[in-house]
Amino acid sequence: MKPPIHADSRGSIRRKSASIGVHRRFLLSAAFLMSGALRAGVAQPLPRRIVSVSPNVTEILYGIGAFDRVVAVSDYCTYPPAVQNLPRVGGWENSNLEKIAALRPDLVILTDAQAPFLEDKLRDLGIRSVAVPTRSLADIFVSIDEIGRATGTQARAADLARRTRASLDNTRALTRNLPRPSVLFVVDRTPGTLRDMTVAAQGSFLADLIDIAGGRITAAPAKSGYLNVSKDAILTLDPEVIIDLVHWSKGRFAEHPELVWHDLPELRAVREGRLCPLRDEFLPHASQFVADTAKLLAKLIHPEAFGGGTK
Repeated sequence: MKPPIHADSRGSIRRKSASIGVHRRFLLSAAFLMSGALRAGVAQPLPRRIVSVSPNVTEILYGIGAFDRVVAVSDYCTYPPAVQNLPRVGGWENSNLEKIAALRPDLVILTDAQAPFLEDKLRDLGIRSVAVPTRSLADIFVSIDEIGRATGTQARAADLARRTRASLDNTRALTRNLPRPSVLFVVDRTPGTLRDMTVAAQGSFLADLIDIAGGRITAAPAKSGYLNVSKDAILTLDPEVIIDLVHWSKGRFAEHPELVWHDLPELRAVREGRLCPLRDEFLPHASQFVADTAKLLAKLIHPEAFGGGTK
């Protein structure tokens, strides 16, 4: 919106009309330029009080050197360790807007998947927000760039993106000429069972990472990047490798994924001992940690490329 233009009083004498006309034209030009600058983000002041409502956003903010301006994070943020000292503002869909507003942020950063739940509400509260994409690997680099621009740390963001790409390229080079086994990547299921399974599908950044790691994702493409699958569907897919993200309890209450998957002994991955349960918290996050994820996946899919012998 253009700033208001305050014209001179109608009581001005005629001999000033020429200068008034010039003055008005100047104001109109200035208003036009200012409006364009605001749309381009040039005139936006650097945010000093940032709220992150997603773990990947918090990780990127740390990676580009803007974490010192973060005043609150989501319930699921675990990195960097300093997040333990910050207020929590809720989960993925249920961010506490009252708590966010009380923190007086000048920027809230969320993911595109969260935008339908939060963006309009934040706008109604007069709080600036930026929603970043998270579906594909390319989206992650867009996110790093956009968060860098929003926080005035473009140079640090460009360096983080460069280092992340270099690490991914190194992993890709190690697996480029190796066989590509089929991989089922389970991102969620009912604890202790093989019910309500969600798997990474073609089009997700996790599928992209499987490709870099020297595997091929078994699940069909999906608009969201993820699919809900049944045990019968998994039997049909019959993957050579199963990667299972384990999100729940550790210690005495933890499940044993190997026992859970023996409910499907016919699967090739189960028969050949290629079941890989993982607990690393950074794995499903669309941040610079995709480089670490790709390397870990490559070690699981192709241990021979890292001196571990062939499975």
